[in-house]
Amino acid sequence: MQSSVNECAREVLEVVPLVMRAIRGELRTQRRGDVSVPQFRTLLFLSRHENASLSEMAEHIGLALPSMSRIVDILVNRGLATRDTHHGDRRRMILTLTTRGRTTLRLALEATEAYLRVLFETLSSNERATVVKAMQVLRPVFTKPRSA
Repeated sequence: MQSSVNECAREVLEVVPLVMRAIRGELRTQRRGDVSVPQFRTLLFLSRHENASLSEMAEHIGLALPSMSRIVDILVNRGLATRDTHHGDRRRMILTLTTRGRTTLRLALEATEAYLRVLFETLSSNERATVVKAMQVLRPVFTKPRSA
């Protein structure tokens, strides 16, 4: 079965928000270490981008710098992240996860993955294989740099 580009775009726009709503709901339910969804996303970004700057993080998460700064302040105050001055540019802050931040993130990820496994148990083996293949196809589409 072939699908049009329009059909593909519509399906992604319909389904991705539903998936994210389920994940957000699970994160709110578990409240691992009382981490909000934006805080969780920030911890996840920091785990994948060592020594990230505030502006890089804000761009990735889709927040304005003042909002991102407030989230980082909370994470630093709770001992989940550290903020240091970049040795080459004193105006730039370097953000990293602490051991406690990594543990908090790991627990939240494990619980959320367990929740998703329960949902995916309702799918047949072939349907799960289709989901995995779709994610493998989509990953490079959404990780390559945008052209100007």
